[in-house]
Amino acid sequence: MAQIISIPRQVLHHEVATRLRQRIVEGRIAGGAKLNERELSESLKVSRTPLREAIRTLAAEGLVELLPNRGAVVAQMSEDDVADTFEVIAGLEGQSGELAALRITPEQLAEIQALHYEMLAGFTRRDLPTYYRLNALIHTHINAAAGNPVLTQTWSTVNARLQALRFRSNFDEAKWKRAMKEHDGMIDLLIARDAPGLRGLLTTHLLHKRDAVLDLMRTGRLNAHHQARA
Repeated sequence: MAQIISIPRQVLHHEVATRLRQRIVEGRIAGGAKLNERELSESLKVSRTPLREAIRTLAAEGLVELLPNRGAVVAQMSEDDVADTFEVIAGLEGQSGELAALRITPEQLAEIQALHYEMLAGFTRRDLPTYYRLNALIHTHINAAAGNPVLTQTWSTVNARLQALRFRSNFDEAKWKRAMKEHDGMIDLLIARDAPGLRGLLTTHLLHKRDAVLDLMRTGRLNAHHQARA
């Protein structure tokens, strides 16, 4: 008789959170939309318990809001919130880059380079979900290479709120090309161990993302579902 393998509760909760996060980040669930537990439990093929735990996780990250009498809705940020939060993340990313250029190990650099080449392939195919997943990993690895746990914790908390917006910042083809070119420059600066240069480039990179998101908000294209063909 076939053995029944049960999925540990924490593993299931983590998996559900990952899949739900991806739907929100990629805009398959729009900002401001209510999270329908019945529909989500059916589409994700899970019971309500791990789904509710996943929703609480995303609420702690800032991707979801828990509202009295309304339940869970996908968080929406005002233009001021976007500008203020990107201003903070730009400073944190700049500091991460500066410290990473000074402290990165050859192994960490090789891993970031490998991710960069994979990301370039995703960009060439105009595969935005793959590109974004690898892009996020690169920024995470640069932050880790900085070797400062307090910086990492602070960056992770602020960055969690911006994942969906960072994804959408590439909807405009020209801005996506500019972001890719900036990532090419990040690799060159890491190899050169140019700490001031990498700090400056990462700060500029994040402010460009801020401007791209604000432009989408002001022109009503933020929740467009097409990929990088605005």
